[in-house]
Amino acid sequence: MLIVGIAGGTGSGKTTVVRKIIEKLPEGEVAVIPQDSYYYDSSHIPMQERQKINFDHPDSIEFGLLIDHVRQLREGRSIAQPVYSYLTCTRQAETVTVNPHDVIIIEGILVLTNKELRDMMDLKVFVDAEADDRLIRVIMRDIVERGRTVEKVLSRYEETLKPMHTQFIEPTKRYADIIVPQGGNNDIAIDILTSHIRKHIKP
Repeated sequence: MLIVGIAGGTGSGKTTVVRKIIEKLPEGEVAVIPQDSYYYDSSHIPMQERQKINFDHPDSIEFGLLIDHVRQLREGRSIAQPVYSYLTCTRQAETVTVNPHDVIIIEGILVLTNKELRDMMDLKVFVDAEADDRLIRVIMRDIVERGRTVEKVLSRYEETLKPMHTQFIEPTKRYADIIVPQGGNNDIAIDILTSHIRKHIKP
């Protein structure tokens, strides 16, 4: 089993890179574990307080559960992956069954911040993009998918996203085996990654 970690700033194009890799590989041979599924449940906190949660800090992720799930997959066991709602900031009652595959991709802004998780990865990737490009993507995504206003998105960027990126995410670039500039637009880097991953898929 090949375990690949794909990190990078919010709006850097990580999801696009993962999607393009999967599209180039045989169907059903890769399992994707999104970091976002492992945010702590906040149903015990009043809704107004949930809006203040810092999703860009490593403490917001239940790394213990994520690491345990990756370990179970590596041992050939299926997992019940949590489902997290950004609209309510809570874990849903349902889970998603993920079965072991030849290739496991762990994707998220903070997946390279945890040493224990990092040490489980055979290949570490950092998707890089200019701050302006990331901000534009964040604005578009948060308005459409998370119901936020432009003012709220910009305020959150200045107060949370930007400082957290500088403090926690950007420094993890030094752990990467491969850095992908220009995010999902870098077809050459994506082809190189895909070729490496394809070698680990059993005929």
